[in-house]
Amino acid sequence: MYRFHLGLADLAAVSFACSPLQEAVLSLRMWTHPDSYPAQQAWFRRLRPAFEQLESHRLLRSLIAGNRYVADFLTPRPVGPAPGFRSELGVLRATDPAILRVELERAFLPHDGRLPPLLAERLTEPARLLEEICLALEEYWESCLAPHWWPRARSVLEADIVHRARTLAQHGVGVLLAELDQRLRWADGVLTIDRSSGRRRDVDILVDRRGLVFTPSCFIRSANTFISDQHPPAIAYPARGQGTMAGALDRPSTSRALEQLLGAPKARLLSLLHEPVSTTELALRLGITPGAVSQHLAVLLATRLVTRARHGRSVLYLRSPLGDELAG
Repeated sequence: MYRFHLGLADLAAVSFACSPLQEAVLSLRMWTHPDSYPAQQAWFRRLRPAFEQLESHRLLRSLIAGNRYVADFLTPRPVGPAPGFRSELGVLRATDPAILRVELERAFLPHDGRLPPLLAERLTEPARLLEEICLALEEYWESCLAPHWWPRARSVLEADIVHRARTLAQHGVGVLLAELDQRLRWADGVLTIDRSSGRRRDVDILVDRRGLVFTPSCFIRSANTFISDQHPPAIAYPARGQGTMAGALDRPSTSRALEQLLGAPKARLLSLLHEPVSTTELALRLGITPGAVSQHLAVLLATRLVTRARHGRSVLYLRSPLGDELAG
């Protein structure tokens, strides 16, 4: 088990972040363990031809251990709530090459018993290996993820964070942490992650005013943290709402009375806003332009049927209590 000890100041500094580098690295699990992430399968079937054309696709696959672990240095804790991919890649590039062997062995040896040959043979020059990995991730991001997949995924992750902020404001940190994942337990100032299946010893981590950051992900099945307890406190957890990425969505159902009152487009929008959603995501789900969505949202905002919240550079919309009553 991992036990995070939080004082009052630590609780006040708990934060959430959306990490594109984390998602890029963890998405490599789709090429080694695709059955573990059914909501993403349709997307990655479409991405496979582009991925297999990358010169570095074998190196990228080799970063995932047989039990889906990745070395900690590949997913540095995000700085700020919505860092860009390139800024996070800069943090990865600044990694001390001397730690690569230790962290790769920590990820691979307990389960696989050895390092993948592609990594083992390159570790004679760790600085060069680090740069190869960074270049491979950059090419993978630009060619496969950024054009189409990331805009949808970012919308899901940001909507999750806005939902968590709402839960924290309305119900407090205890309910927030309990809702994140069933592996998490909160009692007497200690947040515990149950990882008894793969860990021989318990680990106690003093947050000690360093800040505890939570990052939602599309590629983990339960709450997790760094393999090594030497890294700054951070916990990744499964993002909610991933089902919206699984394929084409049926047109949202609305009552005829609501459509007569608001008109069909606004009624459908209101039905989708039971959780935070961006304009881009709404347009994709409804098959209309973002401009048309914005016009309808402006009316719903003016009539106080929806609210909005900003996360990074994105604005997400959510039904207000009045909108909930009307849509219910």
